[in-house]
Amino acid sequence: MKYYNNIKSLLCGSLLLMAGGVSFTSCTDWLEKDPEAIVAEDEAFKNFRNFQGYIEEIYNMIPDKEKVNYCTAWNFGDDAVHNPEGYAHMDHQVDLGNYRNWYTNNQCWLNGNSSSLWRNSWISIRKCNLGIENISSMIGSDDERNLLLGQMYFFRAWWHFELMCYFGGLPYIDKAFEDSHIPELPRLSFQQCADRCAEDFERAYELLPLDWDDVIPGEETQSKNDLRVNKFMALCYLGKVYLWAGSPLMKEFEKTHNPDGSFNAGAANLLGASSNGKTYDYDVKYCRLAAEAFGKALDLVYRGDVKYKLAEFRYSDLYNHTKDENAESNYSEIFYTVKQNWKMPGSTEAIFRGAYPGVNSANWNCAKIFGPKVAGLVEHDNIIHHPTANLVDQYGMSNGEPIYLVQNGEYVLNEASGWDPEHPFKNRDPRFYHDIIFDGFHYVLSIDGLSAEQKKHDYCSLYTGGAMREVDHGSSTGYFIQKLVPHQCNKGDKWYDWDWALQTYVPYMRLADVYLMYAEAMAALALADDDISLIRDKSYCLSTSAVDAVNALRDRVNSSDFPMERIPAHFLNKTRDFMDVVRRERAVELSFEGFRWCDLQRWLLLTEAPYTVKYSHEFERLEKDSWFYNATTREVNHDPKDARVGNFHKKDLIVRDLKTKHYWFPLPDKDIYLYEGFPQNPGW
Repeated sequence: MKYYNNIKSLLCGSLLLMAGGVSFTSCTDWLEKDPEAIVAEDEAFKNFRNFQGYIEEIYNMIPDKEKVNYCTAWNFGDDAVHNPEGYAHMDHQVDLGNYRNWYTNNQCWLNGNSSSLWRNSWISIRKCNLGIENISSMIGSDDERNLLLGQMYFFRAWWHFELMCYFGGLPYIDKAFEDSHIPELPRLSFQQCADRCAEDFERAYELLPLDWDDVIPGEETQSKNDLRVNKFMALCYLGKVYLWAGSPLMKEFEKTHNPDGSFNAGAANLLGASSNGKTYDYDVKYCRLAAEAFGKALDLVYRGDVKYKLAEFRYSDLYNHTKDENAESNYSEIFYTVKQNWKMPGSTEAIFRGAYPGVNSANWNCAKIFGPKVAGLVEHDNIIHHPTANLVDQYGMSNGEPIYLVQNGEYVLNEASGWDPEHPFKNRDPRFYHDIIFDGFHYVLSIDGLSAEQKKHDYCSLYTGGAMREVDHGSSTGYFIQKLVPHQCNKGDKWYDWDWALQTYVPYMRLADVYLMYAEAMAALALADDDISLIRDKSYCLSTSAVDAVNALRDRVNSSDFPMERIPAHFLNKTRDFMDVVRRERAVELSFEGFRWCDLQRWLLLTEAPYTVKYSHEFERLEKDSWFYNATTREVNHDPKDARVGNFHKKDLIVRDLKTKHYWFPLPDKDIYLYEGFPQNPGW
């Protein structure tokens, strides 16, 4: 099946050539025109309203990772698995090292049927270049022109950057080429391409407002501008592209390129050898630039100059995501909303998202892929996307200590954590109770409409041999996840039914990520200088230090019912120890949001033990079922987190045999034959 396009056709405009006209629809009301209207080039770029409608198409092309196709996959790290019916999905193909499968896997957001990163990137980059080249045709004010240019510079950089994260450095396309011409541009290294992205993000930062509501061209859509790119987004992505360019993989990979950007195959074959020793080797120049950008962004947050702030983690019932009545915002609503007329998720924290996903768009696929299919408890097919025990073990203890440390390629129990294998779910990081569904969890709250067989499974039986550990219909790891979709999406509670108006969306960037990227950039500077004092330094951000940034996320989830301590003092004595804290914090705070593979990749850990093994937790339930609830009244007797279990241990499920070449996805073969200067990634 052919559903990715040759890069030449996408770059040269056979899909978007404007000479004969282009059809477009707007994701807002900028254009009061028939959606099927054909608009000639002189009309598309005629005035601000028309030009903005042209740019709105780019927003519509941003892939919604959760909803590319039914039951999609977007977590390629050591954090997620599918059950056997989902083995065709891209996350399992990554486990097998079969990266080429992305070409033909229409349930992967890299190349999905309805929304493809590869295809949409090249189309959108061309649209940006066409718009930039035609900006002089627009009749309007300087403010309008700046808004248009700022968006196009931002998107030209953003699409390039998203591609780079998976495919490495690429040609940086800054012209709209004609159909008859093959643009034989050199393939740049990641850092060279990052420099070009940075130039465009900086242009966008200079041209865009902090808030569209505050400028005259944005008045027409007052209070409906949240999804439009702004100065703050450009600044945060400027920091991100610099941090990625300064990461260990990108610094090491730079050695595999000749001065002109072309690959040195001999050097490329050495990449990854003993890479674990290089995982703390950052490029200081880029990390300093990243720290400056993130510091400037966080100062805007602390001064209240932008609308973004950390969403509140205040619950009257944490397991069921019931918000405290006094909370002004809601952490869960970063990822989903219910009974709010399909309101776009994001709360106060989401920075960059794509276009509004549409009414009832979650129901067909993502609302039904996270829970048990035992006895049809969650409807649709038998595909389940669930967390590995690796991810669960990243959620540390309420005393701020991690359960495990990594030493010599192995997970070693951290005695200071106080974790008890007989009570494995007790005294955990509060985010564990928000995100993870574990043994004894009350999964179905409303059982009246269930069959007799279904009623047996309203509480999770996730111990070894339990009904929900059956691999085809349950969890192979001992856990489900409800971070992105609430557990009430089941046959009894029916939160995926129309009247609940469930809306889901995973943001591409949110404020907690910016805190963590700033902390990582500062930790990298401390590593380079072997100066632990830099993690408390405020020269790049007057409002917070790296330590304060991580603690802000821990303070956010701390409460009397579910306490969470700050970073223990002994992790603040050595630069490597603090970097490990930041990395663990990313694994927990950003779990299942699609960042883990890129993090392991850029840290040069993707091919290194213990990150190559996915495992489960096996244990016996020592308490009788009645310990959890009264079988007659269905009332809970004890909190499942306090349960005592026996014979708790790990079991290897999948061992990834990943090589050097697996640090990058391969380019489509048909594209590497276009011209000599567009080579395939090493090893492919």
